[in-house]
Amino acid sequence: MLKQSLQQKLLQKLSPLQIQVIKLLEVPTAQLEQRIKKELEENPVLELEREQQDPDKEEPEVREKESERDELSIDDYIRDEDIPAYKLQSRNFSKDDKHEDIPFSTGATFHEHLISQLGLRILTDHQRMIAEYIIGNIDEDGYLRREVDEIIDDLAFSQNIEIDEREALDILEIVQDFDPPGVGARDLQECLLLQVKRKNRSLPDVENAFQVLRYHFDEFTRKHYDKITKRLRIGEEELKDALTEILKLNPKPGSSYSNPMTKTVQHIIPDFILELEDDDKFQLTLNNRNVPELRISNTYADMLEDYSANKKNQSKDKKDAVMFVKQKLDSAKWFIDAIRQRQNTLMLVMEAILEYQRNYFIEGDEMQLRPMILKDIAEKTNLDISTISRVSNSKYIQTHFGIFSLKYFFSEGMQTDSGEEVSTREIKMILEECIDAEDKKKPLTDDKLAQILKEKSYNIARRTVAKYREQLNIPVARLRKEL
Repeated sequence: MLKQSLQQKLLQKLSPLQIQVIKLLEVPTAQLEQRIKKELEENPVLELEREQQDPDKEEPEVREKESERDELSIDDYIRDEDIPAYKLQSRNFSKDDKHEDIPFSTGATFHEHLISQLGLRILTDHQRMIAEYIIGNIDEDGYLRREVDEIIDDLAFSQNIEIDEREALDILEIVQDFDPPGVGARDLQECLLLQVKRKNRSLPDVENAFQVLRYHFDEFTRKHYDKITKRLRIGEEELKDALTEILKLNPKPGSSYSNPMTKTVQHIIPDFILELEDDDKFQLTLNNRNVPELRISNTYADMLEDYSANKKNQSKDKKDAVMFVKQKLDSAKWFIDAIRQRQNTLMLVMEAILEYQRNYFIEGDEMQLRPMILKDIAEKTNLDISTISRVSNSKYIQTHFGIFSLKYFFSEGMQTDSGEEVSTREIKMILEECIDAEDKKKPLTDDKLAQILKEKSYNIARRTVAKYREQLNIPVARLRKEL
């Protein structure tokens, strides 16, 4: 049975400008220039704001602009059938376009280095194809992360090559003999064993290292050294020498074959620049060094005005063309406004953080950081918490004592026994100091750390200590134990 009913709903619909602002708030300065370039490519109505030129040099450019305006007409947007389809897309090129790329040479990649070593082995074509497929499944760290039976199935389905497990393991063994040592391993234990096997095992330290890795790897990873010494019947000094040999091994053999031409080096580009003047006053600026100024093209704006004034007797094609130009003009205006709003919002949020953490920004002393959460800055700026989150995400500020992520300044707080509010960052610093100063033969447990903090007036439960320790990427006490 069908039933009709009336419902009232209150929906908030975001405008195109609001959507643009939200998207741009998340973009750091390092990527903003590329985002603007992309918009310039897609929207002909947008253009760069030119710097004021020398009057003597200005006239030729003006003549060129005038002639360009004379030639450009709304009719250029009507006969789309004469324009290749690719010209209407955001990536404006075709396979017929000539590319004037600057050639450059690079060294061999990690995988090419492995393939080249196949030529040093006597292999049949069948074996070579299997070896190349195995190498293709080795990751950048040098590990074979896939199961052998999965590779066998893949070879059968994709290459029509039938092999059994024994043959696959034989070929894998050949690959594992390649340089760098440890390549082609399926886990860390195998990786380290492949490397230690290439050393002189007649040496006691090397042989003990092999025995530890081969038969007592679980105890080694858990640092149960007393069990290892008992089972291998060796002393602490002998075990220490064996561990020194193990520490010389490379847990990521692929990373040792690095080519700077094939690796991406990421440099941090600050979004804000903060300078401290002599009278402890701040000078905060946005880093707009590579962010170009934009404006609406007068050519297109005048064109639309001319044709809007003469609406009578216009063909359907001409009306569609006018609509196209209008849409591009609106899009350009929204983008320019969104950039402006982005910059204003970024400054508003950073100024609020600066005011909130004033003492810290003067001294650069981490102990001066006040507890601060997103809600605190949202209330100071009258902005939504989600906006503060977007601004602080992937943004950096350059200060007179270093470059910091905006997220660094946010931390929860707690009260000491005396009622003083302190940042959890301060507590983490004390934890780090305690662990750095501990006796590594008898590292401090979480219970002991909680007790030390209580003695310092920080009333924190053991599970909270464990949480902070994990956030600092510090392992539990037994894994910090040393001989």
